[in-house]
Amino acid sequence: MKAYTESELPKTRYKNCLTRNGYLSGPRRGEVVENPLGGPEPRVLWLRGDQSSPPRGNVVVGVIGVLVAVCVVLGIVAISLSQCSSEGVIDSPRVCLSDQCVRTAASLLAAMDQNVDPCVDFFQFACGTWNKMHLIPEDRSSISVFEVLSDQLQVILKGVLEEPYNDEDSQATKKAKLFYRTCMDIKQIRKVGDKPLRDALDRFGGWPVVVGANWTPPSTSLEHLLGMLRGLYNEVVIIEQWVGPDDKNSSANIVQLDQMNLGLPSRDYYLKPSSEADYLAAYHKYMTEVAILLGADPATAAMELMEVIQFEKKLANASLPQADRHDTSSIYRKMTIKHLKSLVPQIDWLEYLNTFLSSPVEETETVVAYAMPYFVQMGKIISESNIKVIYNYVLWRLVMTVSPHMIDDYQAKHTEFRRILQGIQSERNRWSQCVDWTNKKMGMAVGALYIKRNFNQNSKETALEMIHTIREAFNELLEENHWMDNETRAVAKEKANAMNERIGYPELLTNPEELNKEYVMLNITEDQFLENVFNIFHYDALHNLQQLGQPVNKDKWSTEPAIVNAFYNPNKNDIVFPAGILQPLFYSQHFPKSLNYGGIGVVIGHEITHGFDDKGRQFDKDGNMMQWWNNATIREFRDRAQCFIDQYNRYKLEQVDQFVNGRMTQGENIADNGGLKQSYRAYKKWVTQNGEEPRLPGINLTHDQLFFLNYAQIWCGTMRPEDALTKIRSAVHSPGPIRVIGPLSNSKDFSRAYSCPLGSPMNPTSKCSVW
Repeated sequence: MKAYTESELPKTRYKNCLTRNGYLSGPRRGEVVENPLGGPEPRVLWLRGDQSSPPRGNVVVGVIGVLVAVCVVLGIVAISLSQCSSEGVIDSPRVCLSDQCVRTAASLLAAMDQNVDPCVDFFQFACGTWNKMHLIPEDRSSISVFEVLSDQLQVILKGVLEEPYNDEDSQATKKAKLFYRTCMDIKQIRKVGDKPLRDALDRFGGWPVVVGANWTPPSTSLEHLLGMLRGLYNEVVIIEQWVGPDDKNSSANIVQLDQMNLGLPSRDYYLKPSSEADYLAAYHKYMTEVAILLGADPATAAMELMEVIQFEKKLANASLPQADRHDTSSIYRKMTIKHLKSLVPQIDWLEYLNTFLSSPVEETETVVAYAMPYFVQMGKIISESNIKVIYNYVLWRLVMTVSPHMIDDYQAKHTEFRRILQGIQSERNRWSQCVDWTNKKMGMAVGALYIKRNFNQNSKETALEMIHTIREAFNELLEENHWMDNETRAVAKEKANAMNERIGYPELLTNPEELNKEYVMLNITEDQFLENVFNIFHYDALHNLQQLGQPVNKDKWSTEPAIVNAFYNPNKNDIVFPAGILQPLFYSQHFPKSLNYGGIGVVIGHEITHGFDDKGRQFDKDGNMMQWWNNATIREFRDRAQCFIDQYNRYKLEQVDQFVNGRMTQGENIADNGGLKQSYRAYKKWVTQNGEEPRLPGINLTHDQLFFLNYAQIWCGTMRPEDALTKIRSAVHSPGPIRVIGPLSNSKDFSRAYSCPLGSPMNPTSKCSVW
C-alpha cells in the first residue's frame, strides 16, 4: 500500500470515497490499494486531510467492527470500495458510513431479490430473499415482518412479566404478573384440571350432550341463558351485544346489537360446498372430541352435535356477508326495545338485556340494531329449532372460548383442529401463549411495565411532528382534488385538522393510582389459572356494561400500548399509534427520513385516510354519523372507490386459486393508497426544507427509491394455503403482496422513482385514486 499526497494522485477526480467523517468528498490525501473486486484501476481505501493522521482506528477498524456484527455488510463495503474510482466526479452524492447506516443498509439488502425487475414485481424485488430465509414455523400459519416484530415485543414482555414484584409495581401490574405466573404453572393447572369449566357448565344445567338422556331444559328461558353468558363470561352467542358510543350521537353510550361472530372465520366456511369436507368436518370432530373429554357418550355425541352444525349453518346463512356491511348508515337502525320486540317477537329482548345490565331498562329504552335482516331470520330459526340443539350450541360456544387455555388432551384436540383450519403443525410455546393472553386481557397493566424501559420519548415527539406534516400533505391533496365541491372540501379539512393524536400510551400508565382503578373489579387468584380466565371474562363484561348511562370518555384509550398496530376510531375521530409500532422497520431515530416516512409515515397517512374511506367519510369531525357530503360528491367518491374495487378484484392468490374481494377490502385499500401518497409528499417537502440526506452505503438506490422499498418491506411475508384462504374469505385487509403491488402500481411517484416504463406491470396505464 502506498500513500499519496494530493499532487501525486492521478489527474482525475474521484467519487464514492471513504473519509474519516463517514461521508464522501473529494480526496486530499489517500492510500490507494489494488482493486479488491478485480480490474486494472486502483481504489482509494481511505482519505484524510493534510494535517491528520491516517484514520485507521476511526474508519477501517470501525467498519470492520460493524462487519463482524452484520456479516452482510462485507458486500456493502466491497461495493463502496469498487465505486471509489478515478472515473467519477468529486460532487457525487454523499454516503453515510456510520454504524447505524451500515446496519440499516445491510438489513434492506438482506431482504431484497435484486435479480427481479422492480418494474415487474416490486414485492418480489423487495422481499424475495426475506421470504426465502424466513420459513413459516410449525406453530404458525404465516410469517411476516409484523409477526417477527411482534415476537421481538413478546420477548420483552416476557422479561417484564417474569420480574419479581418490586417497589415500582402497582396493584395493577402485580395482577398482570400474577396472571402470567398462574398461566405458566403447568403443574397446578394439571392438578385443577377441567373442573372450573365443568362447574361453569353445571351452573346452566349442564351441557346437554354431556349430561345425556337425562338432560331437561332449565326452568329459566333461553334469553336468561344468553344474558347470563354475556354478563358472567362476556360470551356473546346468537346475539352480539355491547355498550358503546351511538354512531349518531358519539357523546352518549347506548346498547348496541348485531349479528354474532360465527365459530369458524366466516360464513363461507359453512355455505361453500368446498368447505364441508374439510373445515366443517374438522369443526364437528373438534366439537365432538372435546364433548367426549367432558364426559359425553362417544356412541351418540357425534350424531347429536351434527345437529348443532346444521343449526349454526342456518344462522350463518341468515347473516349478512361482511362485504355488504361497510355502509354503516344503511345498516344502522335505532329503535325502542318495544319496537324491536314487534319486529322480532320470538326473542324477549327486555328479559335478555335485564339479565346482565346493572340498571334495569324499560321497553321504552332505545337501542341500535345493525343486523335487522339477521335478527328477523334468527328469530324464526330459534322458534323452529329443538331447544336441546340450541342449548348444545350456545354452551359449545362457551367451551370453544375456554378450551384453548387448557392443556394436555384439550390442547391436543385444539391443535389438531387448527392444523386443518390454519395449517399449523404444533402449539406455540407456553410462555408465548401466556404473554399473549396477559397482554390482550390486561393490556394497560402490561403496557405500564413495558414503557418504563422500552419506550423512547423522542419517538413520540417525532411521530407527532410527522403527523402534522402528513396531515398538511393530506390537506394539500384535498386542494388538488377537483372531484370534491368546495364546501365539502372545507369540511373535510376541518375534520382532518380536528383529528386527535394518540401516540405511545395514555398518561394513565404513569399514574399508579388511576391505573389501579382500572382493575379494581378484577380478582386474580394465586393458583387457579382457569378461574382467573373466567374472572377476566367477567371483568371485561362489567367494564363494558358499566358504561351505559355514562357519558363517553373521548380521551380514553381502547387498545393496549404494547402492540404492533395502529388504529382509527370514527366515533372519536382519533388516530392511535401504540408504543409497540414505533420501532424498526416502521420507525427509528437512526433511520434516514426516507425510511421513516416510508414506514411509520405511511401508517400515519393510512390512519388519517380511514377518516375519509368508505366508512370513515360517513362520520363528521366530532365522530357523529351524518351526511356532510353532498350527493354529487358522494357519487364522485363512489365512482373512484369502484375503481379500487375492480382493481383489487383482479388480484389473485395463486396458492389457493382465489381472487381478492375488492368490496370487502376497499376501505383498507383506499387507506393504503392514500397513506402512501400523503407520506411521500410530506417526505419531499421535508427534503425541500432540509436538503437531501447522505445515501446509504452499498445500496445503489436513491432516497426516493428507499422510501418505497421500506414501505414494501413492511409487508414481507408468506402464508400457508389455509391462512391465505382465511384472509381471502374474511379479512378486511388485502394480503401482504397485494398491499405492495396495488398501491405502488397506482403511484406515479413510484414509477418516476424507479423509471418504470408506462405499461409495465408496476406502471399500468390505468390507475386508481381517491385521495
